[in-house]
Amino acid sequence: MRDLIALGLKTGMPELDVRWPGILVPPLTPFTTELKVDNAALKKGVDVVVERSKPAFIIAAGVEAQEYQFLPFQERLDLIRATIDAVDGRIPVAVGISHPSYKVAIELAHFAEKHGAKAVQLLAPQKPTGGIPSTAELVRYFELVGSETSLPIVLYLNAGPGADVSIPATVELAKLESIKFIKESSRDLARVSRLITEIEHAGLARYFTTMQMLLITLQLGGSGGTLPPPASEIANLIIDAYERGDLTLATKLQQIFATYPSRWMSYGLAAVMKASADYLGVPVGAPYPPYAPVHGAHLEELHAFLSAHFAPLKGLVHA
Repeated sequence: MRDLIALGLKTGMPELDVRWPGILVPPLTPFTTELKVDNAALKKGVDVVVERSKPAFIIAAGVEAQEYQFLPFQERLDLIRATIDAVDGRIPVAVGISHPSYKVAIELAHFAEKHGAKAVQLLAPQKPTGGIPSTAELVRYFELVGSETSLPIVLYLNAGPGADVSIPATVELAKLESIKFIKESSRDLARVSRLITEIEHAGLARYFTTMQMLLITLQLGGSGGTLPPPASEIANLIIDAYERGDLTLATKLQQIFATYPSRWMSYGLAAVMKASADYLGVPVGAPYPPYAPVHGAHLEELHAFLSAHFAPLKGLVHA
């Protein structure tokens, strides 16, 4: 059992109990045939995440694989509320508040506060008018949001949807009072190892990476990773094995992520995770159209992979 530790958050913020090392898990978003969020299926998916992945945080409408970006603003709010309600206080929830406008991000943060979130997750934004945002502009953006919310911020770094933030700029952002956690998406070992040293070891923030880098992140002294279900179930087992000192098992489990989900990533992460969840007995439907689900021979290959690598771990996942 992982220890629960109270993080002494930066000035003016309450203490927060989280599992460390741990994972941040964004539940997949199921849609009805009318392309509305299927709240009943969402609740079932959240229950499975809580039971099998044992996350440090559940992320509500915070990463691209959750497909929240396809929703009108009110439906995005509804998804946030439905996720918090489904979690029902069992795990801390970090609400995604990403938006190019800091004012909209603040509005989302206030909504998160009102409905019981324990943190917010905010993507380092692209500069919507063109050009690369400077360090000063990024710092100011997060200062403006952080000054208006009592919740700690998970700084979300994902070049493409968001800005490509340099190492020095990331360190400067980590120094802000409001930023307590960082989610890194680069999979760049040189970058990650340096930032774990300069940020996590320096006591500035907890540093989380990706499924492909989970074990090395733990070995370097990072806090864990962010990944959706059902991959999060494997991540939970990796952390448990690592904490027990069973590096052989942790390494064997980590090797699953050498080819999964990358072999099928031409369909996108949401499509691969949804196809995987469906096969493993947690129906979440297809990706938001017009984007195709994994299909044909590729789906057969994915099913064969899941049968070979996930099914034998069923007892461990439920242990």
